[in-house]
Amino acid sequence: MSQAPRAIEDLIELMAKLPGLGPRSARRVVLYLIRKRGILLHPLADAMHAVAVSARECVICGNVSTSEVCKICAAEKRANGELCVVEDVADLWAMERAGTFKGRYHVLGGTLSALDAVGPDALRIPKLVQRVADEGIIEVILALNATIDGQTTAHYIAEELEGRCTVTSLAQGVPIGGELDYLDDGTISAALKARKAL
Repeated sequence: MSQAPRAIEDLIELMAKLPGLGPRSARRVVLYLIRKRGILLHPLADAMHAVAVSARECVICGNVSTSEVCKICAAEKRANGELCVVEDVADLWAMERAGTFKGRYHVLGGTLSALDAVGPDALRIPKLVQRVADEGIIEVILALNATIDGQTTAHYIAEELEGRCTVTSLAQGVPIGGELDYLDDGTISAALKARKAL
């Protein structure tokens, strides 16, 4: 039985629900936060409260924002006819870190999955089709993960958008600096199929 007060146990239980943290890791984190309460715990609590109050989903693309429309959707210069479709907000942020895409985004909120009973209506696919029509989208770039569910979702979206705009996907295969010995079979197979003339 734990010797910790109920409030601390509640915090540990909540922390243990975070990705990558189990009960032991959560206990270590909470104890560390308590030891550093002045420089870490109080500011963290304040920041979490501020995010809990202000964070919302962009009504256009699904990005996380503190306003109804995120900065990317609000930027007129990004209305260039290109729309990059990603599975979740973390993927959008990764694309933004790369700094090469200058269009707008559409966050699906996951991928199609027969096993998990996730169909097109559970995702933001109907809204994507509507955006293509409403915003005069010329090209939709599918930046979905190279998983079975990701590829199934990509094929479904491509069929839904056929004749409405150009649909492309990110190149897949051997990454720059990658060594064949360290790649999985699926990556090598995709790289071989997507080979091009030198």
